[in-house]
Amino acid sequence: MHYPGGSQFDKNSIGYAWQKNYISNLFSPQAVNGADNAARPWAVGGMLFLSISFALFFIEFSKRIPVKSASRVIRYCGVGAMVGAFLAVTPYHDTMVALSVTLALLSIFYVTVFVLKSKLHFFKILSIICLLAFYSSNFMYYTRSYLEFLPIMQKTVFTLTIIWMLGLEYFSKKEDFQQVKLAKSNRGEKVLNG
Repeated sequence: MHYPGGSQFDKNSIGYAWQKNYISNLFSPQAVNGADNAARPWAVGGMLFLSISFALFFIEFSKRIPVKSASRVIRYCGVGAMVGAFLAVTPYHDTMVALSVTLALLSIFYVTVFVLKSKLHFFKILSIICLLAFYSSNFMYYTRSYLEFLPIMQKTVFTLTIIWMLGLEYFSKKEDFQQVKLAKSNRGEKVLNG
């Protein structure tokens, strides 16, 4: 509501258009149309809240994973990704986006591996959809392909990952992932006894 205007399609447009403006348009001191950006404080505050929420998710979710090395990757890469995501509001936007995306994809990939080994069928599908959407938006961003769809894709990725995070936070438990470790140890016992 506070964004003055301008987008990649029309520098003189009025206001923020969800299908035409990037999220990063909200972080600049000046809007694309050159006016002072009154939306910036709201956008920075929103990104801070989002980053803290996701960082807390990665910390808490990592405690459910029985494999210590994987748990550490989920925790530290997830938190690192969220630090980078918040710092994307600074003039170091491009560098922080690259750092954040790399660490987030690594963390989400590890979570997905454990979800795929669980009995959480809905989250198996959702995890794969999230990864595909994330990879697709990164393909668009880094290859500069289909940029007309990237603003919509950004919001889609944010929406999907928020649903994914909230779903895993509230509808999964440590026991859902313990069977992965049990299956591993049972296999080891068979080898030892066999």
